[in-house]
Amino acid sequence: MGFSCIADRGSIRCYMASQQTCRSEEEMAQVSWTHDTSFSSDTAQEQDLRWHYRLRKAMRPTVKRGMDVVGAAGLLLVLAPALLLLAACVAADGGPVFFVHRRIGRGGRVFGCLKFRSMRIDAEQALQALLERDPQARAEWNERRKLRADPRVTRIGRILRATSLDELPQLINVLRGEMSLVGPRPVLREELDQYYVPAGAADDYMSVRPGLTGAWQVSGRSDTSFAQRIALDVAYVQFPSLRKDLAILACTGAVVVRRRGAY
Repeated sequence: MGFSCIADRGSIRCYMASQQTCRSEEEMAQVSWTHDTSFSSDTAQEQDLRWHYRLRKAMRPTVKRGMDVVGAAGLLLVLAPALLLLAACVAADGGPVFFVHRRIGRGGRVFGCLKFRSMRIDAEQALQALLERDPQARAEWNERRKLRADPRVTRIGRILRATSLDELPQLINVLRGEMSLVGPRPVLREELDQYYVPAGAADDYMSVRPGLTGAWQVSGRSDTSFAQRIALDVAYVQFPSLRKDLAILACTGAVVVRRRGAY
């Protein structure tokens, strides 16, 4: 899986570095494990490397989940005052504080993905009215499932989205085990059926927990097409690495500050 379509994006450089490391680890694992007799010709060091890789692979889900729980709990504790302030600002704008969107998680299970509400109460009606009267907006929506000038977004919602603060309630989803700190962007059922299934990527997506951040988020976000997003998700799933997760987390802060693709 290549990334030539977005390799020139500065925000992906640290992710790409970790991706190369991941590929090297996976290539090492391709050595046959099906014939025990092949070990007789291997050096002790080669056998140790293989067993070390298998141990790391077996432990990776446990370590990743531990990182999720500790990281999410710590962030919720530290950010609690800011979260309360943001909740008050959203409530003052009228309507509920949280928006719960049904998304597809690991194993195809549906879960309620939490966000601070950033849209009007009549968001769906406003979107349909815009798409019906504006062909350019409809084309943008079909390609990216996002709109730069989205009429549904409230005043406080624009600030929340530009700074990605609307995503912070998903730390609760991480603690619940519905999401991970790092993983593919959680998708709607119709997005899975319309984009991932035809691309043969649905099984890859549903094999892991969706993430609060991920390869797409550090690679241009809404400035990338859905096809590019799927390519990033598949590469992330097929070449898993805790080192890659740490690289993505490190990139996320810089991407949020630059606000690239956030709308």
